[in-house]
Amino acid sequence: MLEGFTYREILGKSVHRYGISASYGLDEAGVREAIALGANYIFWSPVKKFLRTIIKDTVMKDRERYMLATGPILGYFAGSVRRAVEKALRRSGSDYLDVVQVFWAGKMSWLTRSVIDELVKLRQEGKARAIGVSIHDRKRAAKLAAQGPLDFFMIRYNAAHPGAEVDIFPHLPAKKPIIAAYTATSWTKLLRPPTGWSGPAATAGDCYRFCLTNPNVDLVVSAPKTAAQMRENMQALARGPLDDQEMARMRALGKAVHG
Repeated sequence: MLEGFTYREILGKSVHRYGISASYGLDEAGVREAIALGANYIFWSPVKKFLRTIIKDTVMKDRERYMLATGPILGYFAGSVRRAVEKALRRSGSDYLDVVQVFWAGKMSWLTRSVIDELVKLRQEGKARAIGVSIHDRKRAAKLAAQGPLDFFMIRYNAAHPGAEVDIFPHLPAKKPIIAAYTATSWTKLLRPPTGWSGPAATAGDCYRFCLTNPNVDLVVSAPKTAAQMRENMQALARGPLDDQEMARMRALGKAVHG
């Protein structure tokens, strides 16, 4: 059933599995078009001021339809995490955020006990419905998922970097955290034929379908440069999961790209 592929229930909401980010060039008109096409998971970068306008005039009119995900640009200390969340709440006009995440653990944030405790407090206060992290260290992600209390992980996962299939997915607890994949195109490397590769490279849509075909992945976060790219990506999801032949081709291409 394609509806089951394109949408997934997350935190009690029916969420389009193509999450939208404006981090790499998508403008206000492009984000609004994505929303009109059904996108309702919005990765809210604090530096994109036009997103605040969209949140106020569109998201807040039907708050329970949308998921807002954001966090501090730098999350080294508990206080900076709380200030970033409370600032986002004031700016949006919402009394809660669906996902509060600290970014790129070990580089842009520290997952110290005080930071994790502050995230837990924000969830207990109802200011965050899920708390988590974006992280490249797969083995650490698996340990954090097993230990709790984080319930959201944004991880690198694509055909060239499928290591989560070994290091993370088999180790997830029975009450699985929300898993968001990013870098689906391996920073566009999967979109160009590697040396020695015979045949076409992948499309961006192929890359997003690869991620979402894995049942452990709830959504992908995409940062298209243009509305045309966004439109093409969203249309690709309507084709559903990769079949066996498509999956084999993507894995072979990913291996060649990584090689």
